[in-house]
Amino acid sequence: MAALPDALTSVFDEVVRRNPGEAEFHQAVREVLESLGPVIAKRPQYVDAEIIRRLCEPERQIIFRVPWTDDAGRVQLNRGFRVEFNSALGPYKGGIRFHPSVYLGIVKFLGFEQIFKNALTGMPIGGGKGGSDFDPKGRSDAEVMRFCQSFMTELYRHIGEHTDVPAGDIGVGGREIGYLFGQYKRITNRYESGVLTGKGITWGGSQVRTESTGYGTVFFVREALASRGGSLDGRTVVVSGSGNVAIYAMEKAAELGARVVACSDSGGYVVDEAGIDLDLVKEIKNGRRGRIAEYADARPSARFVADGSIWDVPCDVALPCATQNELDEDGAAALIRGGCGIVAEGANMPTTPAAVRALRSAGVVFAPGKAVNAGGVATSALEMQQNASRDSWTFEHTEARLSDIMGQIHARCLETADEYGTPGDYVAGANIAGFTHVADAMLALGVV
Repeated sequence: MAALPDALTSVFDEVVRRNPGEAEFHQAVREVLESLGPVIAKRPQYVDAEIIRRLCEPERQIIFRVPWTDDAGRVQLNRGFRVEFNSALGPYKGGIRFHPSVYLGIVKFLGFEQIFKNALTGMPIGGGKGGSDFDPKGRSDAEVMRFCQSFMTELYRHIGEHTDVPAGDIGVGGREIGYLFGQYKRITNRYESGVLTGKGITWGGSQVRTESTGYGTVFFVREALASRGGSLDGRTVVVSGSGNVAIYAMEKAAELGARVVACSDSGGYVVDEAGIDLDLVKEIKNGRRGRIAEYADARPSARFVADGSIWDVPCDVALPCATQNELDEDGAAALIRGGCGIVAEGANMPTTPAAVRALRSAGVVFAPGKAVNAGGVATSALEMQQNASRDSWTFEHTEARLSDIMGQIHARCLETADEYGTPGDYVAGANIAGFTHVADAMLALGVV
């Protein structure tokens, strides 16, 4: 663990004291603070104005109960969250996650990451995040609808196109966004399409929004390889997860000439040396909401592994696209042994600090999620633009915009890393570029 300058040590100690038991939030804060030593040495006004201390404290934290009735008529109870973290650059923007692991610390870690991710896009959006410990797996459409309606019955009073604009995340896809938006429209009697992103194409959504996080991840990798004289063509790729981000990362990687050989879910992983059949994965996961083990049953070239780690599969490029802290030090060691040259985070903080250190020490190029997976929120901002202008763009136009934005993020990370004396360091570049953009806006706005 890197040492922090004295000014930042006191900030981190205060974060831990004020937010006890929130390990993921502590981890996310420390990871950013470890990059900021050169910044405060060069620009002490950030310390003088307590910018860093203020940045670590959410502007607003909302917790509420979500009662709903299941198909058997039993009353169920979940907890809902929305953390509106920072609005210096624009309305709060960030997804909603439905998963049993969700608690306040998870939502705060995600919201904190979102501040810098959104800043890196160059779009006028602040950072926030929300969710619930509700698990949509195994629930009927009717149960999911009733839960979403109850969740929005409270959330609606805290959001708006100029205030806070949620989107989807783990457990919240097009179905859930539809139910949430329907309830918002019913309660408010307004067709305020800019209040949620990730909507269906026929009712205010954007082309490429479904694909954007996965596509953006691969666009960033393409830029990173190109900056080193390489490309994805002919590379072997391993992708953890088999949800939305993973599926479209696999799709774009294959389009660019890579061979994707493994993906996973919480039950294990599949290896297919012939290349993952993406249509089959989509049919299993999106069509029948099944388990990835079913893939091996349908493909003679594939094998399913229930135990062990997907990172044991040799590859050139690893894309952790599932959930936080899924790639640990043992996984990093396996990737190094397997000849992996680049790890890019498609998920939010999927790599533990020890694994990050191991990868970087071994010379593996490591790109953090706040830069790599920013394509999702960037395309959400493009959706907001279309909603505001009552316009609709083609798939090709929107994908080109996404590609340009990811190229700009990549360039910004490298330029900032060079400026602050850490050339080629994507972690420092992303953290510092995102931080300085937000911090300058906070200075301009005064003590608020």
